[in-house]
Amino acid sequence: MNSIVSIIMGSTSDLPVMEKAANFLDEMEIPFEMNALSAHRTPDEVEKFAKGAEERGIRVIIAGAGMAAALPGVIAASTTLPVIGVPIKGMLDGLDAMLSIIQMPPGIPVATVGVNGAQNAAILAAEILALSNPELAEKLKAYKLGLKQKIVKANAELAEVKYKFKTN
Repeated sequence: MNSIVSIIMGSTSDLPVMEKAANFLDEMEIPFEMNALSAHRTPDEVEKFAKGAEERGIRVIIAGAGMAAALPGVIAASTTLPVIGVPIKGMLDGLDAMLSIIQMPPGIPVATVGVNGAQNAAILAAEILALSNPELAEKLKAYKLGLKQKIVKANAELAEVKYKFKTN
């Protein structure tokens, strides 16, 4: 089994956030790899990773980064694969990381999800892959139907909660 998604984080301290992406990819049965590489501390390894990703069979990269958040952009500068940036909550509640990731120069796009939004990054990666994989597209449809059913059930349960002045 060869990985088609790569999850990259600047440090293993980012794992509690990034494991949400790994859990979703596992659930969808999408092969992935996971590595820690730092744009500032291991720049040569990051460039080597990004330049070799497509040849290794990677089709989408999810890159999490906090503070200066250079990792997603540095990776995007060295590959034509889609890169999804995950800003990780840090010094300014993740706003610093988010702004660093979304402010990419023309020609170097990085899709960006919300702060600590690794699960959404994995869902977006799956949606990209599903464009050419009907089986995965069906799994995503079932997943989203499940989300709808959870809300419908929660709303029905809420209707049973009684308050003196509640009218529904």
